Parts: sequence; C-alpha cells; structure tokens
Amino acid sequence: MRNSSVQRVLVTGGAGFLGSHLCDRLIAAGHDVICVDNFYTGSKDNIRHLIGNPRFELLRHDVTFPLYVEVDRIFNLACPASPIHYQRDPVQTTKTSVHGAINMLGLAKRLHARILQASTSEVYGDPEVHPQTEDYWGRVNPIGTRACYDEGKRCAETLFFDYHRQHRLEIKVMRIFNTYGPRMQPDDGRVVSNFIVQALKGEPITIYGDGNQTRSFCYVDDLIEGMLRLMETGPDVPGPINIGNPGEFTMRELAEMVVRQTGSKSSIVYMPLPSDDPRQRRPDISLAREKLGWAPTVALEEGMARTIDYFRTVVAA
Repeated sequence: MRNSSVQRVLVTGGAGFLGSHLCDRLIAAGHDVICVDNFYTGSKDNIRHLIGNPRFELLRHDVTFPLYVEVDRIFNLACPASPIHYQRDPVQTTKTSVHGAINMLGLAKRLHARILQASTSEVYGDPEVHPQTEDYWGRVNPIGTRACYDEGKRCAETLFFDYHRQHRLEIKVMRIFNTYGPRMQPDDGRVVSNFIVQALKGEPITIYGDGNQTRSFCYVDDLIEGMLRLMETGPDVPGPINIGNPGEFTMRELAEMVVRQTGSKSSIVYMPLPSDDPRQRRPDISLAREKLGWAPTVALEEGMARTIDYFRTVVAA
C-alpha cells in the first residue's frame, strides 16, 4: 500500500544546478521523484549519485513537447538561466519558457496537481524601484538581447495566473534572485562562477562596468528551502514571491572577497557593461517572511567558502 504522505513529484530541469539540489531534498524527505531534463545545460554529473535510488527516475525530455506522467506535484525549473546559455539559442529559450509552461500547466490541469513556476528577478529588468517588491511591474527591454529570457519568464507568469483564474489551478510562482553554490557550471558566465574560476586559475578577474553595480546572492540551500516552503502553502498563496538574499554587494566587493578567500594573485580588470545589464538588484523579502516564515540563513562569506571548495575540485579536474 502506498504511503499517503509520499508524494510523486516531477522536477523539470532536474539535472540543473537548482533542480539537482531540489531532487536531493525531495528524495531525502521520502518522496518519489521524476527528474526531467534535455541536458542542454543540465548535467548527469549533478544527479549521478541519485541514479539507482528506487525513489528516483531520470527521463530525457524537452518540455517544449507534451509529457504524460502521473504525479502529485510539479516543479517547473526547465530553462537556461545564464546569459551565455540562454542567448546561444534565444528562440529556443523563449519556447522553453512559454511552450514549456503551457505543457506543464496542461499536465497539472489534467492531474489536478499543484505546480510551481521557477520565475526570476529578471522580470524586474533594470529596475527603477529598489529594493524590488512583488507588486513592481518591472522595466524590461522587450527587443533586447536578454528579452528571450526576461520576457519568456514574464509570459510564463502570465500563463500561470491565467490558468489559476480560468481553470482554478493551484499555482505557485517564485521569483528567484541570484543564487550560487556547488554544481554551478564553471563556464556558465555567471558572476560568482566566473570570479571563482578566474581566481583559482590565477587569471585576471573580469568586472563588467565600473564595479559599482550591485547584486544580492542567495546560497542554494536557502533557496531550495524557500521553494519547498512555497510549494506547501495553501491555495491562498499563489505568489509571486521573491526568494533571495537581501544582502547587497557591489561587483568589486564580490571580486575582492573571492580573491581573499581563494588566496589568489589575480588582478581585477574592467570591461564594458553588456547591453541591458541591470545596475541594481536586491529583493524585498517581506512577503516571504510573512507567508513562508522564510529568510536566508547562510552568510555570503560562508556560502562562498563552500562554493570555492567545490570549484577547487572542478578546476583541478
């Protein structure tokens, strides 16, 4: 007989950075997990330790095509999330966000399953409001080089809320701010992985712009905890809810921290700022505190030390 407390959970993008950590947490909690990934940016190395676990199933599949499985919960994390990856095939990026959302929402509707959308702080664009609250509509260039991701995620949010209103589907929309930790790809072009890999190799650390633009950085364990808490809220909490660390650091401060913690001799060099790159990004997490009882617990210094330890093994290999 099936244990009623055990959920059958679908994680799209489950072999990615965030998805693999989510699969770990779900398996540890005793749930059955179907991990779906087309391995465009995900890696089997991230979930290799789960293969053979009787509660884990790996399925190679692209969410732009319909999927027919039987589950109780759906976490929709499928989409390239770093500019270097999502700009490589921008049309496919938009299709992954939009067609992927349509297919997963259709599945959730058929199954009467609760579904969570991994949205992004990029829906705020280059914000005029700081810090960003969930009721801010954003400032996004709809025809820029980042629009395939920004507008794709914005459209996915639209679809989720229309399914919620039109079909009474139980949805959760989570806006993820910069997240870092083990299993980030060394070549994904994100600032944390870039800085660490450059420092460990003794190469110059590249800062785009004058180094005064700011970001907030949430350690992956904190992020996954927020995601799980949001999924288990009642139907009166559809979101969107910001999940991120409100601690704000300049790119220069981050680079100096990486140099210090790695013991690197790398110099810092400055390059032109890419098109539409936001100058400020920091979440207001008041809603997450109120609705989820959630706040990050891992300080940047501690999380960076763990992340650097992971990258030492990757770069050495």
